[in-house]
Amino acid sequence: MLVVTCLGQFMVLLDNTIVGAALPDMQHRLGAGLTGLQWIVDAYVLLVAMLLLSGGVFADRFGRKRVYLSGVAVFTAASVLCSVAPSVGWLVAGRVLQGVGAAALSPASLALLVAAHPAPQERVRAIGLWAGLSGIGLAVGPVAGGVLAQAFGWPAIFLVNVPIGVVLLVAGRRVLVESRNPDARALDIPGTILSVLGVGTLAYALIEGGSRGWTSPVILGGFAAAAVLLAAFVAVERRHPAPMLPLGLFRQRLFTVSNSAMIVVGFALMGSSFFFSQFFVYVQGSSILRAGLQTLPMTLAMVVASPFAGRLAARYGYRSVVTSGLALAGLGLLALGGVHADTGYANVWWRLATVGVGFALTMSPLTGAAIQAVDPQEGGLASGISSTTRQIGAVLGVAVLGAVVRARQSGGASFEAGLDSAFAVAGAVTLATAVCTGLWLMRSRPTPAPAPAPAPQQRPDLSARRTQ
Repeated sequence: MLVVTCLGQFMVLLDNTIVGAALPDMQHRLGAGLTGLQWIVDAYVLLVAMLLLSGGVFADRFGRKRVYLSGVAVFTAASVLCSVAPSVGWLVAGRVLQGVGAAALSPASLALLVAAHPAPQERVRAIGLWAGLSGIGLAVGPVAGGVLAQAFGWPAIFLVNVPIGVVLLVAGRRVLVESRNPDARALDIPGTILSVLGVGTLAYALIEGGSRGWTSPVILGGFAAAAVLLAAFVAVERRHPAPMLPLGLFRQRLFTVSNSAMIVVGFALMGSSFFFSQFFVYVQGSSILRAGLQTLPMTLAMVVASPFAGRLAARYGYRSVVTSGLALAGLGLLALGGVHADTGYANVWWRLATVGVGFALTMSPLTGAAIQAVDPQEGGLASGISSTTRQIGAVLGVAVLGAVVRARQSGGASFEAGLDSAFAVAGAVTLATAVCTGLWLMRSRPTPAPAPAPAPQQRPDLSARRTQ
């Protein structure tokens, strides 16, 4: 059970980082420009972001094993489609299907694990193993992507998912136990559709604006349509009896600030990572394999530092740890903005590691802060929303920082200068967010001893929780 669920999440996380290492080869073999590369990354992240919450509800209602295996099947088939894609358009279509599969199998894998370990201590231990073992995919991705793309070309990075998917389908049918929640929330189909269309239209305008012109009717219409669709999404969520995104949760300042900061984490982390391999290949002249190895310090730093983030937050409070992490990541990104073609790798790797450590210190404490801000029975929903906001930030990061690079190139600057500006923007936004969390992210407080149950005519005082 544990191995099957971890391996599924491993495959999803591997796909987050393995693609970045192969982007230069995709650009060469498919003739893709910067816009095409942005779509190859964002098509996957967008679908994961917008369907993740609905995927969890779907698994609870219709069976976690069934949804998990269906997600694995879709992800595996989509990986085959990606590997044989003859053009950027077909590759983007395959990435969309991959996102649909990932949004189904990822929440279902965790739900299966939780259902199989009802005892609290066993559950915590199992979730820790699930996060740690599956998180290895983040560190393996850059190296595996570089090796496969260098030796066999970019299609190999998708074919590696096929044997994993086949093993999961065969083993999952035998070892996974079906479970469901008969009291699961209803699906919010209108909200899901509007969220995909709204964020997708906004991403389209940001990605295509550099090539079509920011004042072209298509781009201006895209921004206008995105505003209308997102406003409609908010209106639907306010009236829906079981919204995918309960807007009332954002009345809690701790919840709002933590999720806003998580958007910035996704924005800066994914937006900057999108350019790492391209920097090493196109600016410093590295091979694809060597570029994959050169980006490794950031992911390794994240894997090593992540387990300590929760402990530090428990000891020093969310605000101190998150603010320090964001400041560290922001300074690292600004330092990367000063790296040039003739900068030796000895003066580059520590900047990547600094960024990795900084973001590792922010993600789990921000999720913990979001969970603390809500009632205990809403903890799973709060965790899902935190993951979703990070993915939304990733979509916007690739789109916006790509637009920064393209804008600099349109003005006559080199690709290197465009990357410097993109890293500087990511660093400045991250540092500004560090200031905001330092001011507004309240410290976590010790949990008070349980109070006696109030008399029937009394109402419990909720003011303490609302001020957290």
